[in-house]
Amino acid sequence: MATKPPTADIDETRLRASRPKKVAVGVPAVLHALEIANEQMGVMRSVQTLMRVNQKDGFDCPGCAWPEEDKRHIAEFCENGAKAVAEEATLRRVGPEFFAAHSLDELRAHDDWWLGQQGRLTHPMVLDEGASHYRPISWDDALSLVADELKALDDPDEAVFYTSGRTSNEAAFLYQLLVRGLGTNNLPDCSNMCHESSGSALTETIGIGKGTVSIEDVHEADLLIVAGQNPGTNHPRMLSALEKAKRRGATIIAVNPLPEAGLMRFENPQTVRGVAFGGTKLADEFVQIRLGGDQALFQAIGKHLLEAEASDGGVLDHDFIAAHTSGFDAYRQAMTDAPWRDLVTATGLPEKALRRVGEAVRTSKATIVCWAMGLTQHKHSVPTLREVVNVLLLQGNIGRPGAGVCPVRGHSNVQGDRTVGIYEKPSAAFLDALDAEFGFAAPREHGFDTVQAIRAMRDGQVRFFMSMGGNFVSATPDTAVVEAGMARVGLTVHVSTKLNRSHVVTGRRALILPTLGRTDRDRRGGREQRVTVEDSMGAVHSSRGRLAPPSEELLSEVAIVARLSALIFGAADAAATAPRAGEMSRAEDDFAASAPPVLTSPPLVAAARGSADPGTDHGLPEHGAAEGERPDPVGVQHPSNVPQADWAALEADYALIRSHIERVVPGFDDYEERIDKGRTLHLPNGPRDARRFATVDGRARFTVNRLEYPVIPRGRLLLQTLRSHDQYNTTIYGKDDRYRGIHGGRRVVLVNAKDIVSLGFTENDVIDLVSEWTRPDGTIEERRAEEFRIVAYRTPRGNAAAYYPETNVLVPLDSVADVSGTPTSKSVIVRLERRA
Repeated sequence: MATKPPTADIDETRLRASRPKKVAVGVPAVLHALEIANEQMGVMRSVQTLMRVNQKDGFDCPGCAWPEEDKRHIAEFCENGAKAVAEEATLRRVGPEFFAAHSLDELRAHDDWWLGQQGRLTHPMVLDEGASHYRPISWDDALSLVADELKALDDPDEAVFYTSGRTSNEAAFLYQLLVRGLGTNNLPDCSNMCHESSGSALTETIGIGKGTVSIEDVHEADLLIVAGQNPGTNHPRMLSALEKAKRRGATIIAVNPLPEAGLMRFENPQTVRGVAFGGTKLADEFVQIRLGGDQALFQAIGKHLLEAEASDGGVLDHDFIAAHTSGFDAYRQAMTDAPWRDLVTATGLPEKALRRVGEAVRTSKATIVCWAMGLTQHKHSVPTLREVVNVLLLQGNIGRPGAGVCPVRGHSNVQGDRTVGIYEKPSAAFLDALDAEFGFAAPREHGFDTVQAIRAMRDGQVRFFMSMGGNFVSATPDTAVVEAGMARVGLTVHVSTKLNRSHVVTGRRALILPTLGRTDRDRRGGREQRVTVEDSMGAVHSSRGRLAPPSEELLSEVAIVARLSALIFGAADAAATAPRAGEMSRAEDDFAASAPPVLTSPPLVAAARGSADPGTDHGLPEHGAAEGERPDPVGVQHPSNVPQADWAALEADYALIRSHIERVVPGFDDYEERIDKGRTLHLPNGPRDARRFATVDGRARFTVNRLEYPVIPRGRLLLQTLRSHDQYNTTIYGKDDRYRGIHGGRRVVLVNAKDIVSLGFTENDVIDLVSEWTRPDGTIEERRAEEFRIVAYRTPRGNAAAYYPETNVLVPLDSVADVSGTPTSKSVIVRLERRA
């Protein structure tokens, strides 16, 4: 039987620490997953729902983006996937009566765990300016409010449209079309804060902003380097793939400042070996690197390979280097000149250990490097990932079986959203194809990424903010700045399934638009619809929910965007066919069957756009680089310069959206047929498929990168923010991080025991964390996170770790990675300060 939501926040005084685990998953993980599922869904609903997760005729897990094999297990989900499903398919509800009973001030006082545990949103809600409570609003009034606000803007760049990784390809494609029809490229997304550094480095060096491996490559690899990543918590199904590779003879090297249980030993609950015989040891070596030392590690590997080639020969793939790469001679000279002592200092590892990793790479027949946020959220992340590519190019480990780059994406469709156009710097070729398909001129000027959007909100330049999924306030850096900036926005709109912090830290007015989740049945146009998603390895498949929606008042993301587009760009009888409160189930099919839109209403008009550099293509398919201009001058209403689309028909049949995607985005040929009956559409990948590199010179590029690494002032620590095991992004499932031995709370800072003593503290002291960031002009800014308990932990000296979103307040908004603009959440200088 499902339980009621909590009535109180986490009691941090009950927090306790125990010895970290050295094994992951196993029976305890199964039992914990079932416990959470039962609390949220009840027994019968849990069984019915979990058996459809990641099945060919089921729905895609709303958690991580790790791919499935063609042959599926009957239970194709992991512990954290089960938690994600349970959170979405919960029987708990947040309706108008909840908002009537809780004022905004009361809701703001609760922690993120309490907010998220209340349940599914059921009705559109509006917060009027100056009001203390949200109140219900009908769909037609809510969407009209959004449309009127957008039409009233003086410049479309006063609007920001954020996207989380849970949005389907179909909804994301319509969303970006709406935004570009308005005249802006202000399309920040969660990738800006996570894998933008990957996209930047890979696009520059191999010509595509995605990984180059398949799940079969992982199984066939001879060596897997897993760096800056914790698969046991963040994408546990990856452990099964690593186990399969291990059973086939692969070597696995874990590179991380923290020892992670999942990479030590994996007890696979779907095998007898995993349940009864101790599972499988995964990592052959744990390389405990200092935070930010990864660039030096990969330089050390490259230097070792070049020295071995000079000494004995037979190490490098000279044919590949000659035929497919450029820049080798400059790279070789740079590595020859690199002093080993600098590499030792940067990594915190002895030369012997660095050479041991290099020797494992030298003897490998096929190497894959996997990574996540541990490599992407530093100032020098892009140079670090360029060095990863350098190492792989030396032995031809791009474009052959069992080898390549494997950036492991987090949210389940963050890569797909980017592929279909959610990007603030789209290529000119993508925009040209969009223009040709929809008969308008999309803007060419680059828009705001996430950090730039926050700066614009801070400076009062944003009048409208809309989020398609996600929890923007909790996910972003520099929490106090984000909250103050959000308060300056005229209207904030969140398309959401559950309550979160962004619903209680709002603009002067706010809308909550409740939407269907992955588990929910989506019936439109007289039939059940399916959507598609792209996994972390460029494979696209369909997803179809089966549960009755939590409320008849819910619309799908596709329906919300289609109806809003009809109101803005003009559609016959759009207002008359929009459903009112209590009429949703009858009105949906009526709207879908309405007449095609007539484009007569004056649209919102974009400001003038000049020729602009289309920029790099981070994750979009390989397009050309033709530039274009937006011809409309400021203030001119030009009815023909809006997307020409039958919005009602698109809402009624998602296959029509896919047909548009097929004609706009390369690689989606025969889209509908190739996803039918549970089949997977594998998108083309030039480096993987044909060693084709869409770079400036048509070759994979060796690069020379100045060595960088954090320098920690005396008496300070370098902090990384991270997830607990009972957490996915900003969604907090529970109070524990059992693999790290943390129970009953979250406000902890993990510190090396010797550092605790040298800084004058003792374990279990409750302190404040104060970050110190030196601006370019030399001034030092401080930010404070209060009441954290010190826990002794096996970290490198000078390094520390604590959970986000609680520590996002410490990450300076202007401290970002070079080139990519990703917040530096893995390298925050902090001091521990005694509480008064």
